[in-house]
Amino acid sequence: MVTSMTGYGKAVNQLSDKKITIEIRTLNSKNLDLNMRIPSIYRQQELPLRQLVAKSLLRGKVDFSVHVEQTGLASNSKLNLEIVESYMRQMAEIEGIDYNDPTQKIQLLDIATKFPDVFAQESKEISKEDIEFIENTAHDAIKAVQQFRKDEGDNLELEFNKRITNIKVLLQQVIEEDTVRLSEVRTRLEKAISEIKEKVDQNRFEQELIYYLEKYDITEEKVRLENHLSYFMDTLNITESQGKKLAFICQEIGREVNTIGSKANHAGMQQLVVQMKDELEKIKEQLLNVL
Repeated sequence: MVTSMTGYGKAVNQLSDKKITIEIRTLNSKNLDLNMRIPSIYRQQELPLRQLVAKSLLRGKVDFSVHVEQTGLASNSKLNLEIVESYMRQMAEIEGIDYNDPTQKIQLLDIATKFPDVFAQESKEISKEDIEFIENTAHDAIKAVQQFRKDEGDNLELEFNKRITNIKVLLQQVIEEDTVRLSEVRTRLEKAISEIKEKVDQNRFEQELIYYLEKYDITEEKVRLENHLSYFMDTLNITESQGKKLAFICQEIGREVNTIGSKANHAGMQQLVVQMKDELEKIKEQLLNVL
C-alpha cells in the first residue's frame, strides 16, 4: 500500500456556545515538521495534540489550525463598558448626533453592542467537556487527512505500477538486443584484426577476445535488475506505506541501469537505457510524496 504525504482534512463540531473548526494541511518532508496554531485559551492542550498528530501522521510538513467561533454568549462574558461608550461617542461624532439625546443614545447602544470586541471574556480553565470536544474534533480532522492521503496514495501506486512495467518491457528489449550484441562485437574485432593483415596467434586472440567480451557481459546486471523490479512491486503491496524503503530500492535499480549503460557499447541498447532512466526519474520524483 502507498500513502501520500500530501493531504487535507477539516472537521467542524458545535457546542452550545461555540463552534470549533480544525484544519490540517500536509505536504512532503523527510521528517515530521509540525506547525500548530491554537487559541491561547487552549494552549494547555498543545502537547497532547502534538502527540496525537505525530502518532497518526508520522511524517510530512503539517499545518494544524484550531479556529473557535463564539455562537452564543458564554456565562463568563462581560460587557466592556469603556469600549461600548467609546464606540457610541465616535459614531455620534461621525453622524452629527446629539450624544445626550436618550432616543439617539439607545440607537447608538444597539449598534455598538454588535461589535465583536465589546464582550470581555474572563479567563478560566477550560472544562473537561471542552478538552474532549477538541480531541474528538482533532480525531475527525486526522481521519479526513488520512483518507485524503490514502486516495492520493492509490493514484501514486497506479503510477508506480505503470513505470515499473515500462522498465520491465525495456529490460526485455535489452535482453533481446544482448543476444546479438556480443556476436556483433566479436565480428567487429575479427574484421579489424583481418584488416591489419598481420598473422596473429589464434589462441592468444581467443583469450584476449574472451577477456574483452567478459568486460561487456551484463548477465549479472540483468538478473539483479529483474530482482530489484520485483522487490519494488512486492514492497508496494506491504500493508504499511514504505516510502523510504522504495527510495532505497530505486537507488539499486538506478545502479544496475547505469552499469548496463556503461557496458552496452551498443547504440540500440544505450537508447533503451536512456528510456529506463527516464522512467526511473519519474518514479523518484513521485516517491518524494510517499510516506
